[in-house]
Amino acid sequence: MFGPISARLRALVFLFLAACTIGLPSGHAAQKTHSAQKLKDTDCLACHSDSTLAHEVNGKPESLYVDQDKLSHSIHGSMFSCVDCHTDVKSLVHETPPKQATCTQCHADAQTAYAHSIHGRPARDGQNPAATCQDCHGDAHAILAADDRKSPVNHANIPATCGTCHGQKFLMESNGESTQPFISYQASVHGRAVEKGSMKAAVCTDCHGAHEILPANDAQSPIYKFNVPSTCGKCHVDVADTFARSIHGQAIARGNQLAPVCTDCHGIHSIKSHLDPNSPTSAQNLSRDTCAQCHAGVRLSQEFGIPGGRVTSYFDSYHGLAVKGGSVVAANCSSCHGVHNILPSSDPRSTINAANLDATCGQCHKGVTRKFTATRVHLEEGAVSAGDIDSFSVRWVRRVYVALILLVIGAMLLHNAIVWRGKAAARRKMQNPMMQRMTTNQRWQHLILLMSFIILVITGFALKFPDSWFAELLGLGEKLRSVVHRVAGVVLIGAGIYHIAYVAAAREGRRLLRDLAPRPKDAFDVWAAMRYYLGLSKEKPKYGRFTYGEKAEYWALVWGTALMGLTGIMMWAKVWVGDLLSRTWVDVATAIHYYEAILATLAIVVWHFYQVIFDPDVYPMNWAWWDGDMPEKQYREEHRLDEGEGAGSRD
Repeated sequence: MFGPISARLRALVFLFLAACTIGLPSGHAAQKTHSAQKLKDTDCLACHSDSTLAHEVNGKPESLYVDQDKLSHSIHGSMFSCVDCHTDVKSLVHETPPKQATCTQCHADAQTAYAHSIHGRPARDGQNPAATCQDCHGDAHAILAADDRKSPVNHANIPATCGTCHGQKFLMESNGESTQPFISYQASVHGRAVEKGSMKAAVCTDCHGAHEILPANDAQSPIYKFNVPSTCGKCHVDVADTFARSIHGQAIARGNQLAPVCTDCHGIHSIKSHLDPNSPTSAQNLSRDTCAQCHAGVRLSQEFGIPGGRVTSYFDSYHGLAVKGGSVVAANCSSCHGVHNILPSSDPRSTINAANLDATCGQCHKGVTRKFTATRVHLEEGAVSAGDIDSFSVRWVRRVYVALILLVIGAMLLHNAIVWRGKAAARRKMQNPMMQRMTTNQRWQHLILLMSFIILVITGFALKFPDSWFAELLGLGEKLRSVVHRVAGVVLIGAGIYHIAYVAAAREGRRLLRDLAPRPKDAFDVWAAMRYYLGLSKEKPKYGRFTYGEKAEYWALVWGTALMGLTGIMMWAKVWVGDLLSRTWVDVATAIHYYEAILATLAIVVWHFYQVIFDPDVYPMNWAWWDGDMPEKQYREEHRLDEGEGAGSRD
């Protein structure tokens, strides 16, 4: 009925009653008595069992409430009293706020390890530690033993406990880290096993440690490269012993940084079963990705004398081709060399030692004999060592057949070209009378344009895609291809400038420009042509000297030549352009040059080649580009509206 009593007033009342009970005066005498005796938990809980009890820390209220039920069930509740942790509390009335309790006095070793960890190091620089004891173990008054299933540090709960920080995207990114390791672990074979209740599958602390978590580049860290085999070996004992005896394990023991350890093949947090198609150790990925990381390069052969070309020679074999085709039963690297027990062929324990090949090959090829297994597997096309009859034979078969293919197919092409030319010429002679379609001047312009364009396309895309087949076909180095490309570009720009002068000064040039000028009728001709060739109209459209298609192609050529020439010059003079304008202009010019080249090339192949080669009216070719003539009958049929001058008088 007196309303709520403040915590301090309640404490004073409690002191007064205690003094009366033991027959002592109240006030300072009572305080001295309690100071002389060790305070009991019931003394502290007389106040701290009040859920409203709080004080201010940095201007914010902080609860001083202690849940008695949780405290009694905690590992500390049955072992210690309040003042064992709060050692500076000597009396019930706190004249000065007690200091925050630390774990150091009991857990000195753990505290020392924590101080050196990546979590504790920020505190030494005056920053907030990344994670404190309570962040992992829970509320200080409710800490449970690690073997308690409700404890945050129980084996089954470790991933979730670490995930409270490492699973928060913005928190990790603010510290320059990523949540991907936590996400990957959840989907890994370890994470899924823990989720299903396994108490043996590895959790974060099994690999990283508990209190002294160190970065991977620290030689004391359990995830330091040379420590990884022993870390994984805590669970995978037999595998670790086998690996230690292998050629990879021996190299790691010697301090070879290039030798692989468990995580190089299996992954780090995203470890999956070898039966999972997404696993780097699955049958379809092992040779192409995992083993190829090291054995596809030249560094191993340069530094350690390990034979190179093993990956390419494997994929050229029947086994490799089958794996490329999706086979999961064809032999891969581990099928022959082993998994964790890989040894050189000179070691009698090796699965590829001559004495063991019958058993190794016999896993798939039942009944094999020494004569079958004596032949080489990785056949080389390059230098052949003495006595290597297998690679020697294959190399000569290759040489003979390459020469035979070039000779036979080359002779076939020459034969067909001669026959095709003779038949085409005979057919052309039958198409009399002829009329001039292109003058000599126009044919030379077209020929120069044609040659420079083809050279630009081949050398340009070879520069963009240096590993492509057509780049290898040229057999030119990058420097020479660049020179040829620039020369062809100058020729194309020169031809464009000449053409401008030609249509401005020459009589036939001015007429050419007038006849090629677009008109409103061209739009209607497109619609009329589509209707006619779709069978929707019986009236064939009539054209003048040039059709709408020829006009569109001409102006597209003008636009493309100007644009490619301008952007090409900007790329050539990139330093000058970058200083004059900005580097952005050079980047934009490069992008335009590339995509305009694709557009122009496809337009020539799809549109122009159809008009002059594949159109049934001109097949096998419109020869006007060569001799300037075309059948008069064909011209009158296609260009009915031309008033008779054609392309000009015959030269």
